[in-house]
Amino acid sequence: MTSTGNMLADIQAYDEAQRAIAGGEELIPSSVTYAILDGENPIRVWREHRGLTQQQVADLAGISKPYLSQLESGRRSGSIDVLSALARALGLSIDDLIP
Repeated sequence: MTSTGNMLADIQAYDEAQRAIAGGEELIPSSVTYAILDGENPIRVWREHRGLTQQQVADLAGISKPYLSQLESGRRSGSIDVLSALARALGLSIDDLIP
């Protein structure tokens, strides 16, 4: 591909990204991605990224704060219903919470 072709492809990719953002697609910071890839608990990573406390997320998900703490520490694993509620509370899909 020529340099002109590369520039055109870059401009098209930029325009496509701008349309996606305008349509509501979320940009995910690399710190979130790397934290999850490094093995940190996705629930905690996303909660902190959203700027929410454990109590706020627990209330939104309809679970207790101690239960959320146990999920975040890995001492307990949540049911599909609980993970679905947490995903909704964090504005995610359930797939985002399963490492």
